Amino acid sequence: MKINYTTQGTCSKSIEVEVENGIVKNVCFTGGCNGNLQGIGALVKGMKVDEVITRLEGIRCGSKLTSCPDQLCKALHSLKA
Repeated sequence: MKINYTTQGTCSKSIEVEVENGIVKNVCFTGGCNGNLQGIGALVKGMKVDEVITRLEGIRCGSKLTSCPDQLCKALHSLKA
């Protein structure tokens, strides 16, 4: 399953996420800190969705209440719903 998730409260504008059988196949952020977000995408590729959520959910960026990794978790939750 593939979705395009519109982020809220971050520099990135959206996240395209592809998941197959509970495993993250691909993550692509639009906007934001390109190098860091490519790194996050590469690190989570091949991981179980629940493991990504466990590791990244709740991370904050500076004084913001969310971050790009946290928004990725929100996108993954929407796939599970």
